[in-house]
Amino acid sequence: MKLGEPTIDQLRIFLAVAEHGSFGGAAKAMGRAVSAISYGIAQLEAQLGLALYAREGSRRPVLTAAGAGLLAEARGIADGVDALLAKARSLHAGQEPSLTLVVDVMVPGEVTAQVLGAFRHTFPTCALTLRIEGLGAVAACVIDGGSDLAIGGPVIGDQPALERQAVGAIELIPVAAPSHPLARPGIAPGESRRHLQLVLTDRSPLTEGREFSVLSPLTWRLGDLGAKHALLKEGLGWGNMPRAMVAGDLASGALVELDLPEKPGALYRLSALWRRDTRLGPAARWLVDAFREGLA
Repeated sequence: MKLGEPTIDQLRIFLAVAEHGSFGGAAKAMGRAVSAISYGIAQLEAQLGLALYAREGSRRPVLTAAGAGLLAEARGIADGVDALLAKARSLHAGQEPSLTLVVDVMVPGEVTAQVLGAFRHTFPTCALTLRIEGLGAVAACVIDGGSDLAIGGPVIGDQPALERQAVGAIELIPVAAPSHPLARPGIAPGESRRHLQLVLTDRSPLTEGREFSVLSPLTWRLGDLGAKHALLKEGLGWGNMPRAMVAGDLASGALVELDLPEKPGALYRLSALWRRDTRLGPAARWLVDAFREGLA
């Protein structure tokens, strides 16, 4: 048997009857006459060569086994068409069809999650690619053209390829395990230089050679902030961490904030970064504002 090709309108009628439980309910919801709904179902059944609703012996249409079996596919097709139309409307309005965002590892995960959760609801048709990088690697992703927008920290030099807009700052504090020698009170000036300091290292040349509150000549350089966090809790050294990231450890006693005479903590200032030869679309501009609010 040769099957026909149902129209999207016929599928929407099929779904409306299933959702509202009657031809009359579907007709009211779709602003159609009941006869138009009945005709649409009959045409769909003729195209598929299947009875979708059992009408005999019931005052309300009841899905047949075949109808129930095809319901999910019909809904998937209708949802896909809705998504296509929504994206087309967004493109007419100038919204980006896709966006690549790189976020500095220092940004609290809770802030990033909240912003992106709201982004998904606000821009459901924009395909988002997220990257997490550290230090100069954040800006490098934008300069190289691999990312449309970044939320990143300080970059050495003017970097003429970049536009910047301040969005906030992260407080870095020196911490160590409670058993560490620097965790005791009354630390003398210079004592921190005698102990291993764990330092986040750069994977790009943009901040190469720049030290962020490095005091000790004894250092382990790590490219991953999570690994640094784990080593600090094991008591293998001391180092600066974002306060928000270690708040739970400070509360539980797994880490302690160090009271060092040099006060090596710092504010790690964050900016939105994008290429000067590009123009931010509405989705990217929304992200800049949302991160600024989240970091406030």
